[in-house]
Amino acid sequence: MSCSGEVYSHDYSDDNLIQITPSIKQKLNKAKYGVSNHSAVELCHWTKKSFSDEATCYKHKFYGISTHRCMEMTPCAMNCENRCVYCWRPTEFYDTLEMPSDLVDGPESIIHNLLEERRKLVVGYYGKKNVNTTKLDESLFPEHYAISLSGEPTMYPKLPELIQYIKTLKATKSIFLVTNGQEPDMLNKLQKENALPTQIYLSTNASNKNMFYKINGPRHKDAWERWLKSLEFISFAKTRTVLRMTLIRNFNDGESYYKDFAELIQKGSPHFIELKSYMHIGMSINRLEESNMLEMNEVRNFAQGLLKYLPNYSIMDESVISRIIVLQNNNRFVSRWIENY
Repeated sequence: MSCSGEVYSHDYSDDNLIQITPSIKQKLNKAKYGVSNHSAVELCHWTKKSFSDEATCYKHKFYGISTHRCMEMTPCAMNCENRCVYCWRPTEFYDTLEMPSDLVDGPESIIHNLLEERRKLVVGYYGKKNVNTTKLDESLFPEHYAISLSGEPTMYPKLPELIQYIKTLKATKSIFLVTNGQEPDMLNKLQKENALPTQIYLSTNASNKNMFYKINGPRHKDAWERWLKSLEFISFAKTRTVLRMTLIRNFNDGESYYKDFAELIQKGSPHFIELKSYMHIGMSINRLEESNMLEMNEVRNFAQGLLKYLPNYSIMDESVISRIIVLQNNNRFVSRWIENY
């Protein structure tokens, strides 16, 4: 797939490794991504805020994650099976569903290179005013890895080894993995090879097949069936599980969807459900309107509507600035705090 006159967003270099092309890499670098071949890292908005003691992200409020020591990264910066309408990442540049095992970087190489790319991004903050230098020093040794950022991380064929390697790093306390559910076999492989992250997020944006295709724009013909297999995995996964629901006005926010969403949720029986409004930022502004965002009271109303069909769940917490509410499973209870897990 080409986009705006661009060549393919991957090429195969002389050493036979998948690489993002220089033109796309330049765009990502301009957007403050650190890039290494097919992987990338970024300092998110909240991490930057935390450097100046201004704010922390909802992962800190909900689960106790240290914002300034969170490393948001991906082994698949430009690979994804979906073209989600709400995604604020550059899905227009995604071009392939193939990541051959012999053409990808190894886990140690990815983490080593991305830590260095992240260090370069952090160093730029040392000269700024009102920065907590102690936090900057600590941030160079991440405690938490969020494997998400861009693309679909479960497409990376060596994901079990990647997670296992991250766990060996001295500073590591937790790992979150966000997936669109299109690679259920990889999720099962993580469990089989004792490589599960601390918490798995399954994106859950549709209550039926037609809605799924409209919102997620999947490239696989059996995308809905793949997602249902991933939902089944969530029900027996031997780690913490979350269904993350992005609510988009006029797509999936109506009260007529409460019951169908609740039936899916009961099948997966996740420990937590994050209900979050779509945010009109990044590349998504070219696909959706600002009016597609929900107000906080509307997210609360949706939560209350779901709870009518989910007697085993209750509201755990909320973040107004991020327009998100978390529901907790009282039958499959785990402590919200990662340090207690």
